[in-house]
Amino acid sequence: MPTIKETTIQMIHHVFPEYANSLGTFHGGRLMNWIMIIGGLAASRGAKGSTVLGTADSIDFINPVKIGEIVVLDSWVEYIGRSSLEIGVRVHSENPETGEKKFTTSSYLAYVAVDKDGKPRAIKEKITPADESEESIYLRAQKRREERLLQLTQKEEKANDIEDESAELSWKLETLRVVLPEDALWENLMSVGKLMMNIDETAAILAARFVRGVIVTGSIDNLYLYSPIRVGEVITLKAGLNYVGNTSLEVGIKLISEDLRTGKQRHTGTTYLNFIHIGEDGKPKPVPSFTPKTPTEIKHWQDAEERRKMRIERVKKIKKSATF
Repeated sequence: MPTIKETTIQMIHHVFPEYANSLGTFHGGRLMNWIMIIGGLAASRGAKGSTVLGTADSIDFINPVKIGEIVVLDSWVEYIGRSSLEIGVRVHSENPETGEKKFTTSSYLAYVAVDKDGKPRAIKEKITPADESEESIYLRAQKRREERLLQLTQKEEKANDIEDESAELSWKLETLRVVLPEDALWENLMSVGKLMMNIDETAAILAARFVRGVIVTGSIDNLYLYSPIRVGEVITLKAGLNYVGNTSLEVGIKLISEDLRTGKQRHTGTTYLNFIHIGEDGKPKPVPSFTPKTPTEIKHWQDAEERRKMRIERVKKIKKSATF
């Protein structure tokens, strides 16, 4: 049985201009895609077969990545249950000219081993912690798994929640995507990495429209996937402005998948993205004011305030522990 260290894999990418915004900053959606790819590779190795993402914990981007820099992603298996795996991912950037390294982000992902029909299957391999340090990582991952299971007890009920609240939103945007074979991870299931890029793009368009300027992704909150998305289906991404701070704003995204043959719709998941308004000097810039008026807008604002408090505390802890 492998130790946690023995499951570690690494991916290295160069940041090209096509991956960045007008200020030369790397797109968060692209990085989220890479995070899902390496997490999936680590999971598939550990499960000895195909896996799909079940949950992605919050991802906070601590330091920006620029064109010309190198992105290094490390991933490893922390815990293996009956059919699920807890995966860790850590990302840093490197300046190839100076050799300077900067911590970018880290995240925890939960994958499920599946058979050819997309149904959960048992995993024979297990993790054996090598020492006290790995034992601590293993136990924390086991605890996260237990907390995830509690969150997913109402999975079927949430998958059927396709209610549209956009009528009461002043700032909203809806985009549609057809899931093509090129979007699949394996068989006919959509790659979550591609989905994350779509999520970030839709939310970023709404955020940029509101500020009328350049924005960068600051973070994305937990994403629980209630229903798989298959090739041939259409996904609708419903974005709404939830909260506006001094230099940042939150956009919520609700994902709805539709089988065009039957017309059946499913709620795939809901997540929240925090964006920062950036000026030409590369520094945070004030955003326009916004006052929630409708009952839906007021509720979204209040919920977003609570997430903002948790996000601030989470980022403080990450920065404190982010060392090489």
